[in-house]
Amino acid sequence: MLTLALCMALLGCLQAQELQGHVSIILLGATGDLARKYLWQGLFQLYLDEAGKGHSLSFHGSALVDTKQGQETLAKILKTLSCPKDMAPDRCVKLKDQFQGLSQYRSLKTSEDYLALNKDIEAQVLHEGRWEAGRIFYFSVPSFAYADIARNINSSCRPSPGAWLRVVLEKPFGRDHLSAQQLATELGNFFQEQEMYRVDHYLGKQAVAQILPFRDQNRKALDGLWNRHHVERVEIIMKETVDAEGRTSFYEEYGVIRDVLQNHLTEILTLVAMELPHNISSSEAVLQHKLQAFQALRDLQKSNAVLGQYQDYSQQVRRELHKPDSFHSLTPTFAGILIHMDNLRWEGVPFFLMSGKALDERVGYIRILFKNQAYCVPKEEHWATAKSPCLPRQIIFYIGHGELGSPAVLVSRNLFQPSMPSQSWKKVEGHSSLRLFGCPLSDYYAYSPVVEQDAYSILISQIFHCRKDSFITTENLLASWVFWTPLLDSLAEEVPRLYPGGAVNGHLLDFEFNGNQLAFSQQQLEQLVPGPGPAPLPSNFQVHKAKYRESPLVSAWPEELITKLAEDTEATAVRAVQHFGKFHLALSGGSSPIALFQQLATGHYSFPWAQTHLWLVDERCVPLWDPESNFQSLQTHLLQYVRVPYYNIHPMPVHLHQRLCVEEDQGAQSYANEILALVANSSFDLVLLGMGTDGHTASLFPQSPTGLDGEQLVVLTKSPSQPYQRMSLSLPLINRARKVAVLVMGRMKREITLLVSRVGHEPQKWPISGVLPTSGQLVWYIDYEAFLG
Repeated sequence: MLTLALCMALLGCLQAQELQGHVSIILLGATGDLARKYLWQGLFQLYLDEAGKGHSLSFHGSALVDTKQGQETLAKILKTLSCPKDMAPDRCVKLKDQFQGLSQYRSLKTSEDYLALNKDIEAQVLHEGRWEAGRIFYFSVPSFAYADIARNINSSCRPSPGAWLRVVLEKPFGRDHLSAQQLATELGNFFQEQEMYRVDHYLGKQAVAQILPFRDQNRKALDGLWNRHHVERVEIIMKETVDAEGRTSFYEEYGVIRDVLQNHLTEILTLVAMELPHNISSSEAVLQHKLQAFQALRDLQKSNAVLGQYQDYSQQVRRELHKPDSFHSLTPTFAGILIHMDNLRWEGVPFFLMSGKALDERVGYIRILFKNQAYCVPKEEHWATAKSPCLPRQIIFYIGHGELGSPAVLVSRNLFQPSMPSQSWKKVEGHSSLRLFGCPLSDYYAYSPVVEQDAYSILISQIFHCRKDSFITTENLLASWVFWTPLLDSLAEEVPRLYPGGAVNGHLLDFEFNGNQLAFSQQQLEQLVPGPGPAPLPSNFQVHKAKYRESPLVSAWPEELITKLAEDTEATAVRAVQHFGKFHLALSGGSSPIALFQQLATGHYSFPWAQTHLWLVDERCVPLWDPESNFQSLQTHLLQYVRVPYYNIHPMPVHLHQRLCVEEDQGAQSYANEILALVANSSFDLVLLGMGTDGHTASLFPQSPTGLDGEQLVVLTKSPSQPYQRMSLSLPLINRARKVAVLVMGRMKREITLLVSRVGHEPQKWPISGVLPTSGQLVWYIDYEAFLG
């Protein structure tokens, strides 16, 4: 089938060359960011290259804006187009005017719009007295719009028989194997495989496009080196200094692995690792060898990945996507992945793929580092300059930017002198003081393109000339998703390491491997948040320990207090699991514990969640999905980020028989029975409480008729504020706990904190004063604002 498709594509190309007719190019999403930055410039370059060579061209731009606004926007974009540096200014002006005259904006929303476009193209071809050679539709639109556009093109705007159709698709091509398969099936209903060109613009980068030709032209030198016996490791890197601001909607959906590694860097990996076909000009042979490389990739595990997220990312998401202040994203903006191949050539050789935003430099490269078994007796200053066998031996395909600033191919002089196409690549001049990858530039045979070309200009030209080598086929795409989807699923709840961004990242994101395990080289730095004032002092970071109501007191600024409480909670959990095999934690509602939930979700990777039972101290009599529900708050801020077995989660049964907290339904007794059945001696390992401004705790309020004494474990109560009906653990049950932590935060709690510090045991007036475990420990966690005012 693949051979037949390629033959048909070749026939289409030959027909196009013979016809020398008219080609219409339709750019969908013509006013978008990608079109503004790259696509119109690429189309203009195509016009410069093809003008006067036989084909006539017309360019149609379409977007969601109305015709008048679209025409104005398009005119502004076309004015920004640039000509090659060596073109005379008057010639440039003339060609830009011609291109603008051939470019028009039109609305393409309905099937009637596509029919109108089809008629206009046919009329233009007839007017010019030409044949129609073909049409190119460039989809620079979100993938959810592909199916409707494809349906309209197929039904209303296909070229006449004898002319070809080429449809260009921009990533993302799905977000996992299932969605990619569904998208491929949808498009396959309307287009043939040979008509589709999936763009990975990295395959148009000049250094990347040179990998296969370089391997082919230097077969003799590389045959003995390009294998596990000589290669120490391969690094495929793309670093960015920019962050995701303005793109958080996209990034929340895809993240760095889907955005960069699954496509760009994986495509590069296959070019480096695949067996080299005898004829690299054969698209079919190259594709088959790339698919064989995919089949040799070892399945990825969580231990093969390290993830990071720059610190400002969640704040940007909250601002741009209108998320609540409590929202914290788990989307990685940095990833390092360790990949191995299970074949004879590459067995045991680590391939590192790494990309990230808000890093210290913008650069991309592929580095093949060779083993070095040489030992040089003379000291380093007497080594033969640039040719010593003890110097690093490496081949680098330098994609661009960075210190070198342009694409390049670098080969260590102590390896071999490469063969390079002299018509398109030249020796790098200058940069005498530059050091790259541990060596001065003079230690390399270094080559750069004679003329630097933008990747999109190269790819658009290849589309026009029906060259499919640098595009992603359906087989290729699905093979990549088969490889990456299991890892992405396993990492969905992983908490990425936070990093500050830029040069101050230091070595925080360095990683190393041991066998098949990848891990950050250094522990996460503690991040202490200073108190108010112009400059932080040592006292700003100090945790104050004393007594409050004759029990231990921990006091600090809010952020550090939460950190301390989270650490103590984890320590309590670990001890409970060691002694009893499980940890029973009862959590109160309200706003105070939200920060603790977030801290536990994002900063405590060793917490024994699998052995933890989560209970509620109290609940409002609303459905569990109601925003007022304490369980809903727990779900939003903690449960969705950690892996607690669902049967270990115990919401209060406030909603029974389609009604709320009706005494006859015996919801309180039901919860008490569950506690009696599962919690030894009804003694929770840890109960977390808060304190209200009226001295209430849990949902036990002043003058409460139930729950302050007696034998009931769980009671129904009434609150002075809405929702009035509540369910709560009783004081006698709370006081059976092995440990009770009371969290008090905020300036509003200052008065009650001072008052409660002076009162005795008076739970009818101040229920919090009745909290005193009979055989356990009580610890107060009070921030400075509540403690000192």
